[in-house]
Formats: sequence, C-alpha cells, structure tokens
Amino acid sequence: MIIHSIGRRKRSLARIYLKEGSGIITINSREYKKYFSRSIYDKILYPLKILNQVNQFDIDIKVNGGGINGQAEAIRLAISRALCELDLKNRSTLKSDGLLTRDSREVERKKFGQKKARKKYQFSKR
Repeated sequence: MIIHSIGRRKRSLARIYLKEGSGIITINSREYKKYFSRSIYDKILYPLKILNQVNQFDIDIKVNGGGINGQAEAIRLAISRALCELDLKNRSTLKSDGLLTRDSREVERKKFGQKKARKKYQFSKR
C-alpha cells in the first residue's frame, strides 16, 4: 500500500510516496544524504525518529521551489501527514511536537515607491 501526501513551506512543495520497505529515501531521484547536508536531513527524519520507525519505510520524494530549509520543512510536514494517514495513533505524538502544523508564513511582496516590502527610501524634508 502506497500513501501519497503533500507538504508546503514558503515557496516549496513536496510530494511524497510512502510504502513499507527497508528505509530507502530518495529525493528527486537522488539519495537523501547527497541531496541535503547532515543538519538538514536530520530535520527530515525527525517524525520517523519520534515514532521509532526510521528504517521501516521506503519514501520517494519529489520536491520543487524554494530553498534548502523550506524544502526540508515541506518534506517533514508531508512525512508527518503520511504517518498519520497510516496509523491514527501516531497523530497525538506528532501533533504534540508541532509537526502537523503548516507554517503559513510567506515572503511579503515589494511595493512600488519603496526599496523593499517595508523599507522606504530616505525622506528629505528640505
């Protein structure tokens, strides 16, 4: 049985396909250790570590948009959602650690007549 799940963060979108297996995780057809550095892929495996299910699932991940951190957090949310779909008992554990909450913060757009979103050009009175 394959479980499909989606996670988003900033401009990143992650689609994952989770199935029972031996712990093979691929991101965009590459091994996850080659795609991310150590500190980032620990963030991805966090939901699996909490539930002590690290080498029980094969996960195929397609991720695009955003930067490294946004992609990692999108993948983490997608994995958490898939684990909840797999077994509802996992939900309380993941929810208490805040792994099922979608971080909705986005970059504010730049306005015309200003340097950035909120920064303005220097005002001269005379």
